[in-house]
Amino acid sequence: MAAAEAAPHFGAELKDAFKPVNNWVSNGIGWLEEIQQFYRERSVIEKEYAAKLTALCKKYYDRKAKKISPLSVGDNPSMTPGSLESASLTTWTTQLSAVESHAAERDKYATDLLAQVAEPLKQSATQFEELRKCHVDFHGKLEKEREASYSELKKMKGKYDGACQEVESRRKKMESAFDHSKSKAQTVYQQQIMEMNNVKNTYLISINVTNKLNERFFHESVPELLDGLQDLNETRVARLNALWSLAAQLDKNSLTASSDHMAHLMNEIPRNQPHLDSLMFLRHNVTQRQEPASLVFEPSPVWHDDEALITDEAAKVFLRNLLSKSKTQVRDLRVESDQKRRDVEGAKRVRQSIQQGRDNRNEVDVVRSIFYIQEALHEIERKRLTAEVETSTIISVVGDLSLGAKNHNFKSQTFKIPTNCDLCGERIWGLSAKGFDCRDCGYTCHSKCEMKVPAECPGEQTKEEKKKLKAERQEHASAAPAVDLGPTSASSVAPSLARRDTMNSLSSGYAASAGRSLSNVGTQESVAELPSPSAPAPTSPTASKPAVKRNRILAPPPAQYVSSPPPAELPPATSSQKASDGEPRGKMLYPYQATGADEITVQDNEQVTILEPDDGSGWMRVRSESSAEGLVPASYVDVLPAPPPSASPAAPVRPGSTYSNSSASLAGSTAAPGGKRVGPAVAPRRGAKKLQYVEALYEYEARSDMEWSMAEGDRFVLVTKDSGDGWADVERGGVTKSVPANYIQEV
Repeated sequence: MAAAEAAPHFGAELKDAFKPVNNWVSNGIGWLEEIQQFYRERSVIEKEYAAKLTALCKKYYDRKAKKISPLSVGDNPSMTPGSLESASLTTWTTQLSAVESHAAERDKYATDLLAQVAEPLKQSATQFEELRKCHVDFHGKLEKEREASYSELKKMKGKYDGACQEVESRRKKMESAFDHSKSKAQTVYQQQIMEMNNVKNTYLISINVTNKLNERFFHESVPELLDGLQDLNETRVARLNALWSLAAQLDKNSLTASSDHMAHLMNEIPRNQPHLDSLMFLRHNVTQRQEPASLVFEPSPVWHDDEALITDEAAKVFLRNLLSKSKTQVRDLRVESDQKRRDVEGAKRVRQSIQQGRDNRNEVDVVRSIFYIQEALHEIERKRLTAEVETSTIISVVGDLSLGAKNHNFKSQTFKIPTNCDLCGERIWGLSAKGFDCRDCGYTCHSKCEMKVPAECPGEQTKEEKKKLKAERQEHASAAPAVDLGPTSASSVAPSLARRDTMNSLSSGYAASAGRSLSNVGTQESVAELPSPSAPAPTSPTASKPAVKRNRILAPPPAQYVSSPPPAELPPATSSQKASDGEPRGKMLYPYQATGADEITVQDNEQVTILEPDDGSGWMRVRSESSAEGLVPASYVDVLPAPPPSASPAAPVRPGSTYSNSSASLAGSTAAPGGKRVGPAVAPRRGAKKLQYVEALYEYEARSDMEWSMAEGDRFVLVTKDSGDGWADVERGGVTKSVPANYIQEV
């Protein structure tokens, strides 16, 4: 408790007693209304008093005029007295004049009370109330920030509990997994543990940050506000003293007869020091306050753990990145904090000049400016404190991991073309298009993967070196980390699965639609659903010639899940075939009925000799077994590989594939009535329609058989533009496949 001789400091003594201090200051400001009302009523009384005195003097002036002669010389003088008055009447006249002068002084005093005391009191009360509300508004913002910190910590606690629950769920799934999927379940379980560790570390750091913010709230922010309220109240008392002194001085000047009383009042007023009221309030409001205990780690009910930070290699990568970012923030925020603090001190000096009368600016506007700057300073200090606590927490446990780290020079990017994350291997596309890339080595990653990237930047690289590093990183990202959770028998070990063993629908660039999605892992049942290439293809009615959208070729399942179909035997070679062994050959996938003079009619499975291959128009010139020559749709012909020079004519051709190399999908053919197949729609004949060509803007490597690989400058025939999934269908050599729509432009 402060001594009676020393000025008290609310911030140091009361700390968290903002509400009672605010109410007390509000009561003092409200009291000004009563004081100014008192002076207003006093002014009314003084004016009434002056008016009555003036009327009284006038009345007795009239009476005196009627009695001058009787009083001066008597009722019947022998000599006319003239205009002379007796000494008594003169004295009486002087007395009445003094009373009239006194009445005029009281009237002037009443007017001065209104103009110089009552009105300034009213203005001061309004000004002090606005100043008090500024303090209340800022305290409300501080409380909201504290509650927001508690809320964020609660959310982080829930996130940690959820992560622990997920780990427990993954553990149960791993224990109940069958042999062929146990390795994958173990991998997912291990990754979930790492994720839980990162969430736990973030939760622990959030606890420390919240505790530090609480300490700052109770020991810095609120005490500073309390000191401001104390200064406001003491300023109010000083202003009240000044107005009281003015009223007393006016009263003294108008009431010389009451000068002793006014002198006594003037001697008493200065004894009312502004801090005496504060000291009285302080003596009656000091309480023993118990500060809340520091927050501690609370283990999850489903995952028993301690409060130690996780320090395995995966966690150190996360902590190293967090430490580097926090240290950089501390340096930057300290500079901003010093600048803002200088601005606050400058504004406070302006306010002090206003209070001392050396500046005529509006104090309320200056105080609003101070709180506006302090709000920005508080936000910067909050961020700086968070970064310092993160830095000290990490260094105290694992040391300064940032020493020797080769941090990537990451820059935030919004990827407008399909790009893979070098950490997890997934596409940075669609809703997750925002990410980062290193300006030096070209490392790309999701925003969510930034803190998991090891600080191993090789430095500035050339374009060729970046491509090489990109390939190595993608190969490394595609391999799933091995998980060793105990020995297993040889029979129970499932084959290791990596991203290269299956086809991922995102990495291959297809949307989750029926026309663009495939299963990640092919099974024997999925192979059985595909039509066998050796099965006879039924005939179909005449195909229509107008071009329509072609279905994509369905990619086959992974090779280890597909059994090679039995080789198909060719019919005995005809004389025409033997005569043209040196020419490319093909087999009709569907029957085709000629509709023009330059076309021929052929049957399905019929062997043809290719005279002119498809030049991009969708048609090729062939010679049938009947030696007829003409045009047929290129999508109806399965081009056979050329036999080696030493092969005999009777040697069988290659085994039939599970899918055609033409632009028509096996799944795209439809069964006609009677069990016959109908061929896909064909392109218009030459000259019927001008083809639209596109040119590759960038190099692209196909990720499945349904995509074209491109080099910059390659040309294709545009079949279908981007339909909203980011892909376009193009044709080259009679084969239609897909490419990224952003990689091409029309020419």
